[in-house]
Amino acid sequence: MQKCDLTGKGKQYGNNVSFSQRHTKKVWKPNLQTKTVMVDGRKVQMKLSTQAIRTLKKKGLLKPAE
Repeated sequence: MQKCDLTGKGKQYGNNVSFSQRHTKKVWKPNLQTKTVMVDGRKVQMKLSTQAIRTLKKKGLLKPAE
């Protein structure tokens, strides 16, 4: 499933609107990356959005070299 394990960010639905104003269904999916994170001394694989990864790096909870 396309959902971030940390933030819960998921798919968004809407319409593609062409120049002639035709509306077709569109889905925007989040950019998810699989990362290994240390939680309580254990390695846990998580699907994280790129925005969540940036925030974790900024707060110092994820090493920048990963």
